Amino acid sequence: MDAARILASIEESIATKRRLAVGCLPNLVALCDLAVATLRGGGKILLCGNGGSACDAAHAAGELVGWFEKKQRGPYAAVALGQSVPTLTAIGNDAGYEHVFAREVEGIGRAGDLLIGFTTSGGSRNVVAALRQAKAMGLATAVLCGERRGAALDHADVAVQVPSTSTPRIQESHLLCVHVLCAAVEEALAS
Repeated sequence: MDAARILASIEESIATKRRLAVGCLPNLVALCDLAVATLRGGGKILLCGNGGSACDAAHAAGELVGWFEKKQRGPYAAVALGQSVPTLTAIGNDAGYEHVFAREVEGIGRAGDLLIGFTTSGGSRNVVAALRQAKAMGLATAVLCGERRGAALDHADVAVQVPSTSTPRIQESHLLCVHVLCAAVEEALAS
């Protein structure tokens, strides 16, 4: 890849984040407020996604349970779903892959918790099923997705729709949202 194409990718990423800042700020603030309220109320944050979005979910859980910027704080209750290979493969084999996250939500989710689903398309069937299960159980729900209208939006209390249809640009912006969320939680809750 030549320097011009690399620069074009970087510029496209920057432009996407600028559009995110302008168009999605209220929803990103609402997501941060929801996460803070969940943890303040004694709930936990469950996160899920596929592929790179599974990495975003695990990254967020790791920053919340571990540390983000403030090392002198206790852990926050957060769990990335789908990280246990035996659980993932057992549910996938016995019930179908579209149930892998919903089954975990059913097992460990409680009213007062928050489920955050990551889906660049907005339509990942297993994320949609998890959001549906969470709503049925009284969990708050949020989705981080791209600009396409997907079924996940129908089951989300809060949606942050990155203004892009490019999977790499959406995922880069989701990582930024994860870092904003973790910073907001630490700012509000760290003593």
